[in-house]
Amino acid sequence: MQADLIAVLVAIKDNMPNVLTLDDTDALPAGPLEPEHRSLQSGMRSWVERTTRHPLNHVEQLYTFADRDRDRAEGTKRSISISYLALTRLIPDETGWSSWYRYFPWEDQREENGRRSTARLVELLTEWCGQVPAPLSQARRQRLTINFGLERWDEELVLQRYELLYEAGLVAEAGYPAVTGTGHSMPRDHRRILATGIARLRARIKYRPVFFELMPDSFTLLQLQLTVEALAGVLLHKQNFRRLIESQALIEDTGAITTSGPGRPAKIFRFRREVLAARQVAGSKLPLMRSI
Repeated sequence: MQADLIAVLVAIKDNMPNVLTLDDTDALPAGPLEPEHRSLQSGMRSWVERTTRHPLNHVEQLYTFADRDRDRAEGTKRSISISYLALTRLIPDETGWSSWYRYFPWEDQREENGRRSTARLVELLTEWCGQVPAPLSQARRQRLTINFGLERWDEELVLQRYELLYEAGLVAEAGYPAVTGTGHSMPRDHRRILATGIARLRARIKYRPVFFELMPDSFTLLQLQLTVEALAGVLLHKQNFRRLIESQALIEDTGAITTSGPGRPAKIFRFRREVLAARQVAGSKLPLMRSI
């Protein structure tokens, strides 16, 4: 049985969350667990930094995947994938990075294209719900209502939405022709792993400001808001977001202002890492950020 370490490596570029894929295959970076690795996390950090030349900031384990029937490329051979989420700062114009909305276009609720993609998938899933008798049909409709936000969109249900599309046979990984609007496929079970990473990061930014690990050393409040919106896939109320950030005392004014670009000059801030460290010791959490 083979055990691989797989990294969901995330960076921000042009207000889009990007993930690193290798060898033009849409595959996430992966490597074997070596005997000399002191721990799984140190092993993952070592080979990712060696292979990609990217220093990693925030790193956490996601999940261990070992479902034999989901790995169609391996047939009946079972492999174990131990996945990690890692954040880094993107080197400008570097190849190998793609927006994660390339694989999950319906997850970008900031844009009309993303909302149209969601509406189309809801139509197809509604047809799928009606293909079986009750009460199975009712159970399917309930999952559709919850996961695809027919009453309220929950940006954290990324994996549940993908799994529903997989079960309905609407994505290529399920072994059927891909349906238009369901995004690019990934080898093996990597899109499932990526969905898990997106969901984890969207949940994490609501109570820990890990998005600062994706920011440059200095930034404007608008740049910070656009980064958080890109990760969450939803728009945030400008004044509420700024009050929330400023009330946490996690940033400080550098005294500089922007001198280029349209509009009024904006203040430039930096992250106060020592404040976050003190709060971690105290065990406090950040309040939940609400979208508009």
